[in-house]
Amino acid sequence: MTLCGGRPRHEVRYSRFLEGKGAMDLLHDSGAKMVQYLQVNYKSSQDWFMFVSFAADLRNTFFVFFPIWFHLCEAVGIKLIWVAVIGDWLNLVFKWILFGQRPYWWVHDTDYYNNTSAPVIEQYPVTCETGPGSPSGHAMGAAGVYYVMVTAVLSILLRKSHAGCFQNRFLHTLLWAAFWAVQTCVCLSRVFLAAHFPHQVIAGVIAGMAVAEAFDHIPAIYKTSLKRYLYTTLFLFAFALGFYLLLKALGVDLLWPMEKAKRWCSKPEWIHIDTTPFAGLLRNLGIFCGLGLALNSRMYQESCRGKQGAQVTFRLYCIISCLIVLHLFDIFKPPTKVELLFYVLSFCKSAVVPLTAVGIIPYCVTLLLKEEKKIL
Repeated sequence: MTLCGGRPRHEVRYSRFLEGKGAMDLLHDSGAKMVQYLQVNYKSSQDWFMFVSFAADLRNTFFVFFPIWFHLCEAVGIKLIWVAVIGDWLNLVFKWILFGQRPYWWVHDTDYYNNTSAPVIEQYPVTCETGPGSPSGHAMGAAGVYYVMVTAVLSILLRKSHAGCFQNRFLHTLLWAAFWAVQTCVCLSRVFLAAHFPHQVIAGVIAGMAVAEAFDHIPAIYKTSLKRYLYTTLFLFAFALGFYLLLKALGVDLLWPMEKAKRWCSKPEWIHIDTTPFAGLLRNLGIFCGLGLALNSRMYQESCRGKQGAQVTFRLYCIISCLIVLHLFDIFKPPTKVELLFYVLSFCKSAVVPLTAVGIIPYCVTLLLKEEKKIL
């Protein structure tokens, strides 16, 4: 059968496929040149970009931002977890659908440079991510988390402020300028490190802000029961696993990025199992499940919800204790030799984080303060 000016249908489809592939190759080529430009002209900023990439990891949200915000304003702490976990889960689903390339392997794997020289791209210890590249998880997570924190600070300060319109507008402009400065640094760091193309980090920022904004209109997250936390955890895991198995049954290999990473990463030791999609999924679901258990625990009810829960001294003790204990706890790394064991231990380790910050430490601080009062 001939269609479209006498051309066979399959030729039309193939032509359109080549046009789409050509457009993506041009986009990837411009992104690879951007990576090369940053690496050549800002090589002295290598340590800064690596630090920014480390700071933008969601692990810092769970181990640093969450305990601080939870004991300053519980609602903001809870919202941070929801935005971070659901946002990263959506990021995983988007990556499995979009099949995004990463610069560090694309420049070697593509046939786009058959007749020309490919851009020379350097790799770093944090370059060799093992999942698809689009959208950027670092950019999406940082955008969502910082969006929550900026809007929370604005809400608190403007509610308590008696300043005039000019002062409020100045504060609003200052905080959002800081937000965009952080996002720019995160995006540039991920591009510099050759982990992402520019369009992937831009998509990540937009998606992260959208997730955070969506949770502004879902007040039910602050009064969610333990049953709903557990059901949501099971749903997120079952959906991701079911989606993975469905695509696998259809002949879609979702582990293709791992093969690319092993083939093109400069040093094998730079490939880490904790960058795989399921490692991130189970880590986040552990945090989510642990938060549900903590908020519905007796320790939380007797400490944070008790008489001392509103005292500034109690909250400061909790914040300092949480940061110290969680930092020490984060030193423990699950063994990676047995993959299944690593996933299970990662889930359990993550679940302990909110249990410690919300239940165990506040309860211990409450007991210590009571003993201190008895002594005095």
